[in-house]
Amino acid sequence: MRHLATRGRHLVGALGLRWKIAILLAVGCALVALAIGVLIHEARVRQVSDAARKSAVEELVRVRQVYELTGRLAYDKVGEAEGRVDCSAVPPALRAAALAGQRTTYLDLTGPHPAVWAARPVGSAHVLSVRQPLDDERAELAELDGRLIAYGTGVVALAAIGGALMASRLSKDLRTAAETARRISAGDLDARIGPSGVPGTRNEVAELSSAVDTMAASLQYRLEAEQRFTADVAHELRTPLTGLHTAAELLPPGRPTELVRDRVSALRTLTEDLLEVARLDANREEPRLEAHRLGPLVASAVRRSGVAAVIHGPEGVDGGDGGGDGDDGAWVRTDARRLERILTNLLVNAGRHGGGSVSATVSGTSVTVRDHGPGFPERLLRDGPRRFMTGAAERGQGTGLGLTIAFGQAQVIGAEVLLANPAAGGAAATVTLPAA
Repeated sequence: MRHLATRGRHLVGALGLRWKIAILLAVGCALVALAIGVLIHEARVRQVSDAARKSAVEELVRVRQVYELTGRLAYDKVGEAEGRVDCSAVPPALRAAALAGQRTTYLDLTGPHPAVWAARPVGSAHVLSVRQPLDDERAELAELDGRLIAYGTGVVALAAIGGALMASRLSKDLRTAAETARRISAGDLDARIGPSGVPGTRNEVAELSSAVDTMAASLQYRLEAEQRFTADVAHELRTPLTGLHTAAELLPPGRPTELVRDRVSALRTLTEDLLEVARLDANREEPRLEAHRLGPLVASAVRRSGVAAVIHGPEGVDGGDGGGDGDDGAWVRTDARRLERILTNLLVNAGRHGGGSVSATVSGTSVTVRDHGPGFPERLLRDGPRRFMTGAAERGQGTGLGLTIAFGQAQVIGAEVLLANPAAGGAAATVTLPAA
């Protein structure tokens, strides 16, 4: 029983809001229709019973008058009732009441032959009885019950349909709100629900829609302000950094000069990364998608990154120059420059933070960059990369923009980046590209 109850709750929980409201209205209307039907049935049964008892008593009075005038009673029907003296079919309770000196009636609508009896004592030990059949009355009650059931079923069906139609509008508005929230979460800051319901009316759904639109507008304003600030800061830093870089090149050779040039280069890289992040946030990147062999793209990215990585192609290990025709991998549709940017960031991240050997494995339309360091932090695997956060001290120092840019560029070219910590240790980042 408990299992059935749990299964029933799970089944109800799996239903949509529209069906829940329709079922609730149908059940409510069914209970109301049942109560009204029972009341009407009982009232009609009471009316039929009262009329039958009254008719039986009147027939009994007429039969008694004939019996007292003639001294005998013919065994034919008097009116619509059949009168008898000491009839063996008289119900025992009615006979006992008549012998006790009472004039009473007995009604039976449930048996195979429904009838009403009326009886009274005659003489010292005789009972005069009248039996009146009620087949027509019971047929009338059966017809009434059939009509009540038909009307009740129609009312329940109409209530279910009306509830479904009413809930359909409510469900549609809620689905629109949920879809808009998902679009906003995906980065479409211009998404809005708009007005819902009947113009000029206010309800909970309309208030929810207005609240979501207000939240979206506020979020859009704050994000755009942050993006503008990041882009403005990076753009303004470009000019003094260019001058600083030129001045650093004019310094005499030496260890201090190398330190200055290294820091200036780091600042220029950070500035360019900030500008790239700002462009990605503003959705201003336009990819040039073309068909390419994945193997040569990976080999070129490894060579340009400066990271000593081993390339594993579809037919074994390649020395890093892209291999022959057999190691070119599958055809993919991508932007070669942006893919190189993604792979470079992953390779540099692996070489800087992973420790040990770094490998790039081409398999079909995917390429996996693997290191043998401490692995990605759990927070990074769970929430994804966050700018200016490197995750953990053992992953080294950095701005945290490398993975952010890799994920952003992957979204631009329609690729997917998956981070994982293999069971054998280390960290693995897999880039899956759309096939050409």
